[in-house]
Amino acid sequence: MRLLLLSDIHANLEALEACLAAAPPFDFVANLGDVVGYGASPNEVVDRSRALGKIFVRGNHDKAATGLLELDDFNPMAAAAAVWTRDQLTPEHLEWLRSLPQGPLPLQDFPHVQLVHGSPEDEDAYVVSIGDALVPLITIATPVTFFGHTHLQGGFFANGSSADGFRPEYRTVGQAESVSLQLKSSTRYMINPGSVGQPRDGDWRAAFALFDTEAQVLHFHRTPYNLKSAQDRIFAANLPSRLATRLAAGR
Repeated sequence: MRLLLLSDIHANLEALEACLAAAPPFDFVANLGDVVGYGASPNEVVDRSRALGKIFVRGNHDKAATGLLELDDFNPMAAAAAVWTRDQLTPEHLEWLRSLPQGPLPLQDFPHVQLVHGSPEDEDAYVVSIGDALVPLITIATPVTFFGHTHLQGGFFANGSSADGFRPEYRTVGQAESVSLQLKSSTRYMINPGSVGQPRDGDWRAAFALFDTEAQVLHFHRTPYNLKSAQDRIFAANLPSRLATRLAAGR
């Protein structure tokens, strides 16, 4: 089976459509949270995401936009976007987002895989270093954890002799590319497919991943998208302009 992994779309319809157009054939889709927030197409992205399948875990922006999370810990831009999103979402979409499950979520028929937004220990925790990942890697029995939240494509691994982080290395900054990772049976992994709608690793291209469960191969992908259209939507919505300009820098 081929699992398409999407995370942190953040209401960026142009980036989502580009990822779907660039994705190789897949059997089902797993969404790791933050469907909305920051971007200016929340209803369109919820519609598109729901049409793709039923495997979701909730993100912190999904909670914030539906009143399940206070905005005290959000920076002013993120808080403003959450309030705007809440006002824009249809009642049906608000209820759907509010009902998304909390991770970790086991992947049905694949007991070696689980899905989270932040960390298996805390759905809102940021796993950005091997220090953050080490305890989950050592203590969680599930060999492969797919997570999002950080907007950083890559991940972490641990086996009997070592533990470290990894990032896919690409050759260009403007073309569609993929990098493959062969998973090893004796190793535990935490893997982030990257952010569809707001990458923060210095690469502006939309990020996603495809996992071949039989071959145990993970394919990281980056693809360009209509950046200007996504930015223009943000400007037209009178959201903070930084939410548009940062997309071009991948920050």
